[in-house]
Formats: sequence, C-alpha cells, structure tokens
Amino acid sequence: MENSMLNTARRYDIDWLRVLLFGLLIFYHVGMFFVPWGWHIKNNVIYDGLVYPMLFLNQWRLSFLFLISGMGTYFALSKRTGGQFAKERLTRLLLPLLFGMLVVVPPQVYIERLDKGQFSGNYFTFWFSEAFVGVYPVGNISWHHLWFIVYLLVFSLLFIPLFLYLRQNPQNIFIQKIRNLVASPYKIYLFVLPLYVWESLVEPFFDSTHALLDDWFNLINYSTFFLYGFLLITVRETFWQTILTHKNKFLVVGIVNFSIFITIKILIENGLEDGYVVHFSEAVFKVLNCWSWILTFLGFAATYLNHNSPTLQYANEAVYPFYILHQTLIIVLAYFLKNLAWSFALKFTLLAVGTFVLAWLLYELLIRRIKVLRLFFGLK
Repeated sequence: MENSMLNTARRYDIDWLRVLLFGLLIFYHVGMFFVPWGWHIKNNVIYDGLVYPMLFLNQWRLSFLFLISGMGTYFALSKRTGGQFAKERLTRLLLPLLFGMLVVVPPQVYIERLDKGQFSGNYFTFWFSEAFVGVYPVGNISWHHLWFIVYLLVFSLLFIPLFLYLRQNPQNIFIQKIRNLVASPYKIYLFVLPLYVWESLVEPFFDSTHALLDDWFNLINYSTFFLYGFLLITVRETFWQTILTHKNKFLVVGIVNFSIFITIKILIENGLEDGYVVHFSEAVFKVLNCWSWILTFLGFAATYLNHNSPTLQYANEAVYPFYILHQTLIIVLAYFLKNLAWSFALKFTLLAVGTFVLAWLLYELLIRRIKVLRLFFGLK
C-alpha cells in the first residue's frame, strides 16, 4: 500500500513545468511575429538577432511538453481503466479541438487572408462563406496551433495497451533496464539514440507540417518523447535521484551542446557546405542539447518547485484555456500593431501582456463560470 501511494502521489513540479511551458509558448509565438521564419502574420520590421534565443527554445520546448504529457498520462491511468481514460481523453481533447476549429482558429485565418489581400469583407461574411472551404493553407479549414491537441489525442489512445501493461507489470525486464539506464548520469544519455536516428535519417525527408497524415518525423519524434515521459515516471524514485544529484552536469552539457549547435548554424549561414558530414554532426549536438535541457529543467524543478500553492491550483486549470486562446489573441493584436513605427520592445511587451490579460479576462469572466464553455475548453 505504501509503495502504491508513492507511485500515485502528485508531483507539483510537473504541474509547475506544464504551466511554465505553456506560458513560454505565448512568448514564443509572440516572437514568431518578429523573426524571418514563416508564420501567419509578420511585423513590418524583422529582427534577425531574435532567431538565436528562438532557436534555443525551439530545440526542446515541444519535445518537453510531450514528455510532460506522457508523465501526466501515468498519473491519469492510475485512477482509471483503459476505457475510462480513453473516454476522458476524447472529452478533454476532441471536444476542445472541434470547438477550436469552429470558433477559435477561424479569426487567425481571417486575419491572415486580410493581411495578404486574399479577402476583403468582414469577419462574419468570412466565417459564413469562406472559413470552412478547403484545407489550409490552400483553403481555410485548419487546426493551426491546436495540432498539439490532435497529436496528444492520437498518442494517448495509441499507447493505452502498452501503458496499461507497464503499469500492471512494473517489475518486467524492460522496466528494469530503463531503471538501470536512468540510475546513471551517463547511461541516461542512451535515450538520445532513437532521437538521433529520427533526427538524422527521418527529419531530412519529411517537412514539418503538423497535418498528422504526412508529418512522419514529428509523429515519430514526439511520440518517442511521450513514451519517455511515461517510462521516466514508472522508474520515478531512481530518476528523481539522478536528476537531483546531477542537474548541474546536465546544465553544462546543455550549454556546451547548444553552443556547438549554434556555431554550426552560423558556419552554414556563412558558406559551410551543408553536406552529409555536417548534417549527421549537427544532429548529434541537436539531440544531446534537447535531452540535456529537459533533464536540467526537470532537475531544477524537482529541487525548487515540488510544492503546492493556490497560484499553482489556479494556473493549472487556467493553462489549457490560455493555450487554446493565445495564438488567436496574438494574431488579432499583431494585425493592429504590425505597421506602427514602434520599437521591438514596445510591440513585444504589448503583444505578450495583451495576450495574457485578454486570455485571463476571458477565462475568469466566462470560461471558468459557464459550464458549457468549461466543457469546450477541456475543463472538468
């Protein structure tokens, strides 16, 4: 009984990391407005130097979110049968996805069409006549940033049989091998081997589309992180001990690998031929960098954030509606700021603060108080 209670005890550091990662997503998508990468709407001035901090975040933020989701799945299955878990996932993921595609995402597409001169009427005319004609980017039907929900739903349902087996057989030989790997700060890096295969041999052949059916690299890569999250929680005592003890080592490895990765990027931009040797070398530092930062943040969160608070309880519920709403709010606000002759700092601050404030007002005044909206935003 004591061991069972330990295995189902809530990890508040995981809750904090989930909140912080989704909060970081808002800043990242605000940043997308200013960098030269393709996005739905762009500022009148592009800032090339912002690419480097954006690259740092881009290396691990989504992989980390899927790993955290895998950890959360472990706890969710501790209180539910496979059927109950599947029903709960469909309710909390599929309903918000459908609502988002009908209500939350169309304003983003509308603003993009206005910005590119592809539509000139008001929003209601667009919604009734154009919003659900054709599939984006050629047409307008899209799940845009809600692709994360789609992939999480697929992974959650797909892994149910395996996860149930692992939960019911925690001493099987596979789990024992995982426990042996995570017990060592060196062997734990063997988890990057599958990631390196995906990065070096799959990623070059499949563009990132977030369209599910043809997005093979993202499907394989993110499902691996989702599985890793579940496995790490399965051997939790051993894992926490390793990351608590060696978090500073992981931090150093992360800094070194990101420095090398950025150096390679700069050399390529300045004429280094991006051949096979460079590609396979870059992939090594990329996956080592990603894994190191994930271990680092988990270690520091376990040290300083494994405690409950009223702030965490509030944020833990609010974070899902914030995620669903945030990109629409950013794009609508950005449309009215893009051509103003204001500084980067002012525009970035207005977009970030404006998005948080508007999302909070919608959540506090409407979503958390109206039952049907709670359902559509994935809340209990």
